[in-house]
Amino acid sequence: MLHVESIKKIYAGYSNVYDVIFKQFFYPRQRHVIGTMNISPGDKVLDVGVGTGLSLPLYPSSCNVMGIDLSAEMLKKAKKKIDKYKLTHIDLMEMDASNLQFDDNTFDHVIATFVISVVPDPVKVIAEMKRVCKKTGKIVIVNHFQSSNKFVAKIEEFINPICCKIGWRSDLSLDELASNADLEINHKYKLKKFDLWKVVFAVNNKPC
Repeated sequence: MLHVESIKKIYAGYSNVYDVIFKQFFYPRQRHVIGTMNISPGDKVLDVGVGTGLSLPLYPSSCNVMGIDLSAEMLKKAKKKIDKYKLTHIDLMEMDASNLQFDDNTFDHVIATFVISVVPDPVKVIAEMKRVCKKTGKIVIVNHFQSSNKFVAKIEEFINPICCKIGWRSDLSLDELASNADLEINHKYKLKKFDLWKVVFAVNNKPC
């Protein structure tokens, strides 16, 4: 089981090496997804679990982006990217994704890349994402989900305690998550046939 304080500690440790380890895997998928979100000029975007800010240079300068993360150390790295690339349309806040400090219906797009299996309560995080996203807005998730292959799924369950110790779950089921969070998936796919990560575009089906 993941806990907030342990997550903070783990990702503070990752902060100096995160880009070196993960950029080759995460950045191409972030680039693909952000490029297909049809972000219009003036749109407000929430990037949940922005980490070291790998995704930040990918957003069009005509939109307004708020990046949030639980780890202050990761956000320091993201701030350096904002300064380096002069990303004046982007702001950062230290925040728990399960308790977003924004009003209802604030954002046109809410995106969470490689974070849903990191948080202690993914159902609550998705509820918050839906709340702050406009009824007509887009919700996008990129994440590893438990395999539909029963043999692989058993392996993912077996190694989950180890994965939790290094910062994420390996046994999160997309079908169960969608059902428990009342997440209406519009379409889902992998960029490659045997990709470890899945792209999920969801409809914000909350009441008006």
